[in-house]
Amino acid sequence: MKMMLNDATLMITGGTGSFGNTVLKHFLNSDIGQIRIFSRDEKKQDDMRHELHMKYPEMAGKVKFFIGDVRDPQSIADAMWGVDYVFHAAALKQVPSCEFFPMQAVKTNVEGTDNVLHAAMDAGVKRVVCLSTDKAAYPINAMGISKAMMEHVIYANARVSAERGGTVICCTRYGNVMCSRGSVIPLFIDQIRAKVPITITNPEMTRFMMNLDEAVDLVQFAFENANPGDLFIQKADASTIGDLAEAVQILFGKAKIKTIGTRHGEKLYETLMTREERLRSEDMGRYFRVAADNRDLNYDKYFVQGKIQTMAEEAYTSHNTKRLDVEGTVQKLLTTSYVRELLEKDKIEKGIL
Repeated sequence: MKMMLNDATLMITGGTGSFGNTVLKHFLNSDIGQIRIFSRDEKKQDDMRHELHMKYPEMAGKVKFFIGDVRDPQSIADAMWGVDYVFHAAALKQVPSCEFFPMQAVKTNVEGTDNVLHAAMDAGVKRVVCLSTDKAAYPINAMGISKAMMEHVIYANARVSAERGGTVICCTRYGNVMCSRGSVIPLFIDQIRAKVPITITNPEMTRFMMNLDEAVDLVQFAFENANPGDLFIQKADASTIGDLAEAVQILFGKAKIKTIGTRHGEKLYETLMTREERLRSEDMGRYFRVAADNRDLNYDKYFVQGKIQTMAEEAYTSHNTKRLDVEGTVQKLLTTSYVRELLEKDKIEKGIL
């Protein structure tokens, strides 16, 4: 199916974040009826509201703001009525903070997701696309574990909703989004401008590289192609942290490098699709679809007839995907509006333009 936007109402949880801002740019000029921004930060909502009225005065009326928290079921239910589609992006995403406060990650990422899905099903929402992270695959940190549990909450609710012929619920999983809030690229740029050493955890560490527009494209593809409980994963390039730091210096100036070691709960490389998931995945070109595991609780039959093969030979990771060199990483960085706008600003300040 194609995303039917004509007069439809789309709700984005965590809508004042990087993803929500990019979704607005994609859909504001479409024939969508209304976009609801649901989040708990009134300051960010106020900033977004003022920016919309300044840049898109004729379209700003399409956007409605709702203060609330995914931890509060009533606040979600109040905002959900009349909604056709939901993009669920609200989450605690910072690895170190979740490591020190794991129950906060549980309350937002696990319980909050369950609250959103039940509100959507009760309100008769047609489709919900939830956003997850590569850290949910073989998780070793509290953030990843909470997101892995979130995914299982998604699949369980998708199964129940499908049995009732109700809301279609699916999930997307992607790696680090370049230049999003809390990511390393803005930190590197700030360190260069402050004339202090760039701090890197491990130069051999690899990370997937995708921009915000690609994240929105993935969510839209999932929306248009999902069966209940499907997981969608974008094929993504990767870079070492060492090459990424060098690429940022090529664009913004030289700096010393200081290796500080890995932070709490960090991996050497990221996994987007486990070996177990890869066995039941479908290659759809730019994306993988991992079909829902529809086995039930009737365990007895699995003692009689189980699956011989339970996992593929390897997972899909930032170590075995396409590896960008330094120049390739530079070109990837230039696909982000954040980097392009900063470079443009630098040229203006230097009198080049």
